[in-house]
Amino acid sequence: MQLEIISRYPTAEPKPVPLLFVHGSFTGAGVWDQHFLPYFAAQGYTAHALSLRGHGASAGHERLLWWSLADYVDDLAHAIRTLERPPVLIGHSLGGMVVQKYLESRRVPAVVLMASAPPQGLLPSYWGMAASNPLLLHRIALFQGLGPRFATLQLVRQALFSEDTPDAWLQRYFHLLQRESQRVCLDLLGLDPLRLERDHGIPMLVMAAGRDAFFSTGLMQDMARHYRADLAIFSELAHAMMLEMNWQQAADYLLHWLDARFARRAKAGFHHPAMV
Repeated sequence: MQLEIISRYPTAEPKPVPLLFVHGSFTGAGVWDQHFLPYFAAQGYTAHALSLRGHGASAGHERLLWWSLADYVDDLAHAIRTLERPPVLIGHSLGGMVVQKYLESRRVPAVVLMASAPPQGLLPSYWGMAASNPLLLHRIALFQGLGPRFATLQLVRQALFSEDTPDAWLQRYFHLLQRESQRVCLDLLGLDPLRLERDHGIPMLVMAAGRDAFFSTGLMQDMARHYRADLAIFSELAHAMMLEMNWQQAADYLLHWLDARFARRAKAGFHHPAMV
């Protein structure tokens, strides 16, 4: 399986661990290359982003609807084997669950879960959205069935971005949208439950978005407690944290969290984001 890996390299001596970013549903590695990969490369990290099979420029689009969560975990394992050193894994949304599944049997230096699917899968989010915003849930289901041709700027804003995001900003990322596997949706609803131990011993950061339409801050707080992980809540960001107009809030926090563990950089002048 040919997999797309986008890589950005620092111009000076790289920091001791590389980063590997894993995207969420309906998109590919390109979401990370808009801001995060160049940002972290400029800060001295070798930064990679993987497109799971059937996504981005990876092979497998013809069978996209049937790929499983286990297939995506295999893709992540393959990508890690191509790197010179074990990376810090940063997973967003569905990518966060792929990372958690990978950790069932393997270890990495550290893990970051950004607006990630929680250990329980999608059921808590599904029922929460069904109660609070059934119209959005219906529109997302139509997008899943019909693909990007059904997408509108309004739907993208409601699902992924803050309400005040201008159309011009949204249009920059419209081309990154695509369909997602139907099988993976079933896996996340319980067909392939997570079996990761709570006390896995790997440093972990949970990053929550205060305006997230999918995963509430309450769910993210529960996940952080479950794993005894560090928690940061960004009250002004929505689900697509890496593409929001204020994306650098999340990037700056992640940089300092990483440096505190791997580069020992002093945190002078660093301010925590507003907490919900």
